[in-house]
Amino acid sequence: MSLRFHWSLSQVGDKFRRANATTDMKGLFPLETQIEFCRAAEESGIESLLMAFGFTRPDPMALSAALGMHSDRIKFMIACRPGVMSPTIFVQQINTVSALTNGRVYINIVTGHSLHELRFYGDSLEHDLRYERTDEFLSICRAFWARNGDVNFQGKYYDIQNGRLNTPFVSKEQSSPEIFLGGNSELAEQLAVRHANCLWRFADTPANLSSIVPRITAQGTEVGLLVSILARPTRETAVRDAYAMVQSLTEKQSQVFGKQFAQKTDSVAYRSTLELAERCESSWLTPWLWTGAIPYLGAPAIALVGGPEEIVSALMEYKQIGISQFLFMGWPDLDEMTYFGREILPLVREKEQAVELVQQVRG
Repeated sequence: MSLRFHWSLSQVGDKFRRANATTDMKGLFPLETQIEFCRAAEESGIESLLMAFGFTRPDPMALSAALGMHSDRIKFMIACRPGVMSPTIFVQQINTVSALTNGRVYINIVTGHSLHELRFYGDSLEHDLRYERTDEFLSICRAFWARNGDVNFQGKYYDIQNGRLNTPFVSKEQSSPEIFLGGNSELAEQLAVRHANCLWRFADTPANLSSIVPRITAQGTEVGLLVSILARPTRETAVRDAYAMVQSLTEKQSQVFGKQFAQKTDSVAYRSTLELAERCESSWLTPWLWTGAIPYLGAPAIALVGGPEEIVSALMEYKQIGISQFLFMGWPDLDEMTYFGREILPLVREKEQAVELVQQVRG
């Protein structure tokens, strides 16, 4: 299986978005900037773009539909929080976007990580209960996509009676969207195995992941990594630029995620990644996995840093333990993505072909 690559649209137009307080984050970016990014992603071999959800962002469903009208191949991984809407209207919206984009839609289920923001949307459930509700939500969604007659479901959080939708999911490839689900907790793993095609985890060392990934993939669910990337022609240049980037951020900005956010979140993924960065003596967990930007930009800033050969080696090492997908962010995203597509992705495909040939000879 070839590695699959995705990119986040969440900070296009503002490369240090996460260094700002949420009160200062813009909710909209010029549509032309995002259209340009979509087209560049298509040219760079990126499969889909993550359309993030939150009060500091535009609505991901509406934006995906708009960008789909200005692109040809890129897919849109639309984030959803089950506590915000009914599963019926969610399936109806996803199916509509699929019809508008010829099936170019995935979904990314997130249970939320910021308690105060969840309450903006009227959601006051605790961490474990949010996963319980998501289980019901996805069960109903899958029933609608199965199209085996009216949908009836009575649970703790939803009561659907004789549910029907006359707008089907439109795709030449499949009858329902691929489902991605994010989280590092045991509840996230269990939910992903029941409902998702792929579980997203924040990056960690291959050694730390080697016992986790196989128990998930053995049950038929893929595992992918959310990780930033800073690639340059040489490792020396990449490391220099990584440290220069951190130096450009102020101490005030570092407090946003380094202390304040850690106190507010109940997300196992965010907390465990922040703790990983804090308890290690070095900011280098491996020669290519760097935590130096996490205090300034949060858990998603754990990064692969190096030249093309180092980055490819890292990706192939992850693949060996069962990682099959990557969701990247960069600083800035457009430059990192185009460099990845031009200099790194071709090397990945060459390595994969070489490994496949060896396996065929041995097999």
